[in-house]
Order: sequence, then structure tokens, then C-alpha cells
Amino acid sequence: MSVAILSGLLWWHTDTSNLQDQVGLLFFFSILWGFFPLFNAIFTFPQEQPMLARERASCMYHLSSYFFARTAADLPMELILATAFVTVMYWMAGLKPSPVAFLLTVLTILYNVLLSQSLGLALGAIVMDERQASTLASVLMLLFLLGSGYYVQHIPAFIAWLKYFSFNHYCYKLLVGVQYSTNDNFLCGSGIRCRVMDFPGVKVLGISNLGYDVAALTVMLVGYRLLAYVAL
Repeated sequence: MSVAILSGLLWWHTDTSNLQDQVGLLFFFSILWGFFPLFNAIFTFPQEQPMLARERASCMYHLSSYFFARTAADLPMELILATAFVTVMYWMAGLKPSPVAFLLTVLTILYNVLLSQSLGLALGAIVMDERQASTLASVLMLLFLLGSGYYVQHIPAFIAWLKYFSFNHYCYKLLVGVQYSTNDNFLCGSGIRCRVMDFPGVKVLGISNLGYDVAALTVMLVGYRLLAYVAL
């Protein structure tokens, strides 16, 4: 909560006249709740692998029972923390004062938490070594962040496909899509107002067909969970 309050003070009551700051805040949401659950989940299976091997050898329970129980155990706390964090920062930062927009923002972040945790579980189950899994996760997350469309807006065509494998890209795009509509505008000069959709950081995302982004995240979520289960 201290991070939420400090961040809320840094972005205190931003508005569309400082559109870059608002877009930066939305990206901050996506990366924070992409990193935190992932690196928590990475250690789950490697730390418990000796115990799991012994108990499975004794036929104490089915692997599916262990998998579902263990992956669900950490979810309540992470979902509560993410909800509290977004609630504090959303209203302190002065984002779109709409209950619907707020609820959709929270749901997007919670979905991002589920995805991040799923990727961490998959990496931990595949590698089964905490140090190697952490290194691999750091490299993957760096690639996902760079390909998400915030730091590099004009990605060369030969590597532009990278963004389609980045759950940060889809989460960031959904957050922006929730905050702004085609009718929104911002102060882009002395007495001049421009469409938010023409702002370079928003235009490059292509805020349309957000249903495809939700579908892509769902495929990733199911895929990562299945990969973690099979790797065990």
C-alpha cells in the first residue's frame, strides 16, 4: 500500500492535458502486476519438487489435485493486493471518473495477475531450478516489455511479431481502451485540442477490436496453465 500511495502522489490528479503521464500510469499498472505475480509463482514448484516427488511416489494424491490446490492457494492474496493497489491509485491519479471504467480497469489488472502467475508457474515447472527460471523470466519479461508498444512505438517489421506474444501488450492496450474513447480530446497546444486517438502513444496501439485482445489473453492463460501441468 505504501507503493500505491507514493505512486498516487507522483501521478496526483493527472488529466488529459498531461496525456503522456496518464498513458505512462496505465503502462505502469501493466508492468507492475506483470512482474510481481510472475516472480512469486516461479518458486512454487521448484521449492516443493522433492516433497511432491515423495508424495506422488507414495500415491498420496493425484497430480491434478495438487496442481489445482497449489495454484489456487496464492491467488486470493495477490488478487486482493492488486485490487487495493488499483483502487488507491486510480482515484488518486484522477483517471476517468466512471464506475464502469474503474471496474473494467480492476478486472483487466486481475486478469493480468492470473496470466503473470500462470507464466511463472509454467517457467518454474519446466526449468525446476530457481536461479535459471528467474533468469529466463527476466529475459522474457524484458522482451515482452520492449515489444508492448510503449518504449518502442515503431518496431521494425521483421520483429514486430514479438508484441503478439506479449501479454503486457494486450493488458496495456485494454487499459488504454477502457480509459479513452474516439470522442475524447486533449490539449495539444496553445488553445488547440486534438483527438486522443491521434496521440502517437495511443495511435500506435490501434484501440479497436478489444475483444480480440481478451481472446488472446485467454488463450495465453489456458496455454500457460496447461504447460505448467504437463511439465510437472
